[in-house]
Amino acid sequence: MKSKQAISALSALAHDGRLAAFRLLVKAGPSGMAAGEIAQRIKMPPSTLSTNLLLLSTARLVTSRREGRSIIYTADFDTMGSLLGFLIEDCCNGSPEVCAPLAGVLGTCSPGKCR
Repeated sequence: MKSKQAISALSALAHDGRLAAFRLLVKAGPSGMAAGEIAQRIKMPPSTLSTNLLLLSTARLVTSRREGRSIIYTADFDTMGSLLGFLIEDCCNGSPEVCAPLAGVLGTCSPGKCR
């Protein structure tokens, strides 16, 4: 991941509502969740959620697909992994014990479930 992409993703996540929606989608896993259910779960008006999901989509953190009358949103786990990798890419600079706990957490995570 390049710096510009990382800045876009971090900027998209730097908002309570967008972060809540993204975390909910990460929790939902690869099956994703309908926009209406997201709005209901995080108690956000649908119009506000639509704007927030558009920003997350522009940052490539979520994808969407149509299923009948619903739009299903899914966290983009590849982008999330790239962002996490970017953030720890130069970690430790000679002190691997500093990042070992983080690497352990990342190594036990799969879409929708950690540890």
